[in-house]
Amino acid sequence: MQDIENIELNYLSLDDYQELKEAMIEAYSSMPDSFWRKQEIKNLLNKFPEGQVVIKVNQQIAGCAFSIIVDEEKTDAQHTYDEITGNSKFNTHNPDGDVLYGVEVFIKPEFRGMRLGRRLYDYRKELCEKLNLKSVAFGGRIPNYHNYADELTPKEYIEKVRLKEIDDPVLNFQMSNDFHPKRVLKNYLEGDNLSNEYAVLLEWDNIYYTKPSKAPTITKKVVRLGLIQWQMRPYDNMEELMRQAEFFIDSLSGYRSDFALFPEYFNAPLMADFNHLSEPDAIRELANFTDVITEKLSELAISYNINIITGSMPYVENENLLNVGFVCHRDGRVERYEKLHVTPDEEKVWGLVGGNTLQTFDTDCGKIGVLICYDSEFPELSRLLADDGMDILFVPFLTDTQNGFSRVKHCAQARAIENECYVAIAGSVGNLPKVHNMDIQYAQSMVFTPCDFAFPNNGVKAEATPNTEMILIADVDMDLLRELNQHGSVRNLQDRRLDIFQLKGNLTNQEK
Repeated sequence: MQDIENIELNYLSLDDYQELKEAMIEAYSSMPDSFWRKQEIKNLLNKFPEGQVVIKVNQQIAGCAFSIIVDEEKTDAQHTYDEITGNSKFNTHNPDGDVLYGVEVFIKPEFRGMRLGRRLYDYRKELCEKLNLKSVAFGGRIPNYHNYADELTPKEYIEKVRLKEIDDPVLNFQMSNDFHPKRVLKNYLEGDNLSNEYAVLLEWDNIYYTKPSKAPTITKKVVRLGLIQWQMRPYDNMEELMRQAEFFIDSLSGYRSDFALFPEYFNAPLMADFNHLSEPDAIRELANFTDVITEKLSELAISYNINIITGSMPYVENENLLNVGFVCHRDGRVERYEKLHVTPDEEKVWGLVGGNTLQTFDTDCGKIGVLICYDSEFPELSRLLADDGMDILFVPFLTDTQNGFSRVKHCAQARAIENECYVAIAGSVGNLPKVHNMDIQYAQSMVFTPCDFAFPNNGVKAEATPNTEMILIADVDMDLLRELNQHGSVRNLQDRRLDIFQLKGNLTNQEK
């Protein structure tokens, strides 16, 4: 995991064939000679290139998913793999059909456990929605069935797997990805002795089928935000702190959140070991953990398939002490953001200095920005980010009193209205009596929206219970922002009087 630099989903190319063949031989070691011939791959690409994708880790093929489009009546009837694929010639593919049928999916053994299969299934679902098809279907193998064939029928076996009385990792994985068994297919795949040549027809229904198809896009229209309202408590070591962090990431990933937002200085409990030092020396000791924690969070972003906003941590650069955080993308990228305005307390007690970098970040869910706590109280920063196309602003914060929290809350809500964007704020609760300058915390994590008919009347999409450790999850619709910008009751971005005032600033790699 530590060696992973990049994960990407690509369309299959014929140039990938030799590597694909070797990967398939490795993936199906129990089924000799089970690999695609080059002509078969060529046929697939000629007929339906959009349906053939590979997932690569560090530019190496880790798995693939191939599919065709067929008529629903073909999947409703009993069929074999050879029949549905036209003996692998794929003359059964019908561009005017209504079911996306999966003909191949695998992950190489060394890349299993990284949730790459979920990404492939998610791509099929998104492709199904984009093409306005009724469903995704495929014949799923049941390779553990041979262990129970003498005592259970395939139907009984499937029911026991569903009830968790039998563990079938393949079928469990497919059902956990919202595919439901529809029927048993007999003599489905010749030579599949582990499944006794049975398969389960699995389907995922496209609830948007009746809606007209939209233009293709690689970004999500509805984005699920996960906010972590972090409890400050003593930890014996960094490993214990990271176990708590992974617990929350795991929980948010289980709800299919696209982002996990940590608060500012969430790792501050580790300073307890340095109370014998002065406050400036203690926080510089804390900065020694930042690289290791960031690396681990990046691994968790990949493993749990979730983008992680790491809140903030102290960071030493050229002898200067900064307050920084990182966007750990689920594709392996890691990008840094900085707190530009440090508070008087940060400067006086710890000797922090403000950073100089302001930028937006391109994610698989649109363009985002991050402002750490005090920065949200300077409207110029978020306006520059909005001018650069920001859709979601994340604000990790740390406030000790209710009036300090109120400043962050009201300013963040103003940022959502004036910039026509969503704003998510997350803070810490509890207290740290054994850490100097980190005595008490007050927080209520929230998600703000613009105020118009398509949004909540009070501009609050979701809010956590104040001063309670918990997670907060909210879905936000990107299309609503586009409609607001063009057709809102008021248009804060379009109606600016740029003839009498202008805002200029420097964004990283941008000129404003």
